[in-house]
Amino acid sequence: MNKEANGDTLEDQIARWRAYLRRRRTIQTPSLEELEGRLRDQMAALQDTGLTGGEAFLIAVKRMGSIDAATREFGRAHAGQLWEQPAAGDDTGRSLPLLKRALALLVPDSSDDGPGGSDPRTEAVVVLGLATVAALSIKAPELFGIRLWGSGDDMMFYSRNVSLFVLPLLAGYFVWKRGFDVVRSLLLAAPFAAAAVFANVFPFETAGSTEMLTVIHVPILLWLAVGAAYLGDRWRSAGARMDFVRFSGELFIYYVLIALGGGVFTVLTWGMFALVDLDATALATEWLLPCGALGAVIVGAWLVETRQSLAGNIAPMLTRVFTPPFAVMLLVFLGVMVWTGRWTDLERDVLIVFDLLLVLVLGLLLFSVSARDPKAPGGAFDVMQLLLVVVAIAVDVFALAAIAGRIFEFGFSANKTAALGENVILLVNLAWSVWLYARFLLGRGSFSSLERWQTGYLPVHAVWAGFVIAAFPPLFGYL
Repeated sequence: MNKEANGDTLEDQIARWRAYLRRRRTIQTPSLEELEGRLRDQMAALQDTGLTGGEAFLIAVKRMGSIDAATREFGRAHAGQLWEQPAAGDDTGRSLPLLKRALALLVPDSSDDGPGGSDPRTEAVVVLGLATVAALSIKAPELFGIRLWGSGDDMMFYSRNVSLFVLPLLAGYFVWKRGFDVVRSLLLAAPFAAAAVFANVFPFETAGSTEMLTVIHVPILLWLAVGAAYLGDRWRSAGARMDFVRFSGELFIYYVLIALGGGVFTVLTWGMFALVDLDATALATEWLLPCGALGAVIVGAWLVETRQSLAGNIAPMLTRVFTPPFAVMLLVFLGVMVWTGRWTDLERDVLIVFDLLLVLVLGLLLFSVSARDPKAPGGAFDVMQLLLVVVAIAVDVFALAAIAGRIFEFGFSANKTAALGENVILLVNLAWSVWLYARFLLGRGSFSSLERWQTGYLPVHAVWAGFVIAAFPPLFGYL
């Protein structure tokens, strides 16, 4: 029996994978026996190219992740072992050249099935169709006289509904991919239908506080509804919910890359028409930019699902790059506020910036947690991450004090009440995260508890967003 570098036999590694799937896998199609058969077929083909058993196992697991979410989680957790495997017959322990392993990833996949048991070409057609519908949907209101760059009322209509043009289609992609039945599909459609109703039936004052709060909170609610579609039957699993956090961050990275490319394409198109004295401004602003922005969401999600390695490598690097400067910036800013005494009379615009900073800190925390190996010991980056969250809590306390002061002086309003609620929600999240992070660094708790807390707290944001959308407009007179 072939022994790998860590002392486990190849059968031991397969048994560990099988046990992991029994614990984490809720969708039983295809069956575990069928998955194992495919895994062994993949391994046999890879070993024929000269790879060791351990290398073939890890690469086969990565490929099998395209048709089974639990296998994808297992592959992410063990991907680093691939580069630690010794070459076959190499008694010195030297690693197999990286080029050989890179070429091994290009060996044709013996399975023709794509995600959800569908042919990859079929999925590409579905994605292209959904992206096209999303791109054209933003032009549909013009059939009823509502122009994208029209009056204030028209602009606010698009602002309230822009997420409704694309996120239901993204959820539909996952519904198709995960194989939802009719009942679950209808249940998932409920939050999208409710958001569409509440965003459009209220008699908002144009660009008033309650309308702007609806603009902000509808995408939050719908994105978490997309998460329900992404998770499928695995929504109870903390690991699966963290997988959605990773997906969200990786989609953001892909979207930015697509947007940069789309911007270059738009500028070149405009410049080429200008060379022949034709004004392509309308083409760029009315079609290329808005349609491309919506279609790119669907395409980006598909790229994350099928080409995860790029963003999966960039994401941890980005969190490590931006966490230290954010911690230092917040710490210096906090000191300046205390030194000058300005924290007692913060204006509304400053409070809005505070909230954006806190959300960004929470995003960094979530993404760093999602990209970290929960079994790795604490290190300097974890200490920096803890410092960032502690400083963010101090900023949140100052913001809450300023909001309470403004409420005491001027009374409740839609904006101040929404800010108060969101800051309390963020404070609870960050404060308990500090407690769990500190326990982990002191060796009194596991990192997994922090992961479970963060993913378990996500529905709180959805509930609050839904409350703001449905209750705030009538409570505050639609102003």
